[in-house]
Amino acid sequence: MDEEQILWRKCVEFHGHACGGLMIGYKAALYARELLELDGDGRSAGEEVVCIAENDTCSCDAIQVVLGCSIGKGNLLFHMRGKQAFSFYNRKNGKSVRLVQRPKPEGLTREQTFGYYQSLDPREMFDVQETRIPLPEEAKLFDSYPCECCGEKTGANWIRIRNGKKVCLDCYEAYDRFHV
Repeated sequence: MDEEQILWRKCVEFHGHACGGLMIGYKAALYARELLELDGDGRSAGEEVVCIAENDTCSCDAIQVVLGCSIGKGNLLFHMRGKQAFSFYNRKNGKSVRLVQRPKPEGLTREQTFGYYQSLDPREMFDVQETRIPLPEEAKLFDSYPCECCGEKTGANWIRIRNGKKVCLDCYEAYDRFHV
């Protein structure tokens, strides 16, 4: 079994099943690895590789497996637009690329769609564009404070002041003169 088959199996194992959406993310991640000229296996140990996905579909699971991007590390971000489009960045060499999935043929069943995606080379599957979103800064660590209303610890960047007290967003009520 070659490296790409092993990698695909890891994607399926992580995601729970094989599907067209997972295949889209898998092909996008492989293509990004090539276009960004990633070293070694292309997996990001830290935040050197960044992906901004324009969807939160099955495709993102393959990107996590292939490139090592994750929400927890702060290098998998979402710019929700409902598109199978992904911006990839390599912090080491400054390269970036936006991959946008091309339309599939009309009238394919789910099974046919999966087979169609499987048969495509990534170059046939995606349009390559310049990124539209600037490379985000690296993730920051914030102090946490207990909300003085509910008591739950909350990151400092999410705390608001209400009547002189530190409160979380769930307990905070924004001032709105037009609230009906």
